[in-house]
Amino acid sequence: MNKILSLATVLTALLLSTAAAAQTKVEVTLVDRLDEARGFCLDTLGFQHRARPEEGLQTHSCYSYQGQLAVDQAFDAEMIDDGTFHLIEYDLCMTLTGLETGSKLALEPCDGSAMQQFEHQDNGRVMSVAAPGNCVTAGEGPSRHGGGGDPVHLIRDLTLEVCNSSRDARQQWRLRETAD
Repeated sequence: MNKILSLATVLTALLLSTAAAAQTKVEVTLVDRLDEARGFCLDTLGFQHRARPEEGLQTHSCYSYQGQLAVDQAFDAEMIDDGTFHLIEYDLCMTLTGLETGSKLALEPCDGSAMQQFEHQDNGRVMSVAAPGNCVTAGEGPSRHGGGGDPVHLIRDLTLEVCNSSRDARQQWRLRETAD
């Protein structure tokens, strides 16, 4: 009986590690680079392994220029296709903090609720399912200086705002696996 349980445990672990390895990691980056040549990505507060995901999401200089995707900016592409923005390293999902415009975006354990469902549309907008007509939006400029980088990294807030073509530069997002 113990051998069967041990074999089942090993097989389960193998299946889970295979599924994790199969994830396609992507940055979610603004199409328009605004005032940041490296581009702006969805990002946790804090820095990579010292990130503070409990403080939510912001837009920040993309780290892929350093040669790889950062753990605090790497989302699962397949889950985005299914409407969930899953931050792989922390096993957390992008979550609305409210349904009104100006609401911030948090990172919470993935629960499949409407507050965690977003549609990445063909036009690049990321629209909330729970608050239709509202999109994930980078803050207006100018950008603030972050805590590092050369040149210094830039930061903008991230909120839910009415989807509007006048905000295209701050509402159109794309997925990328490497810097371009």
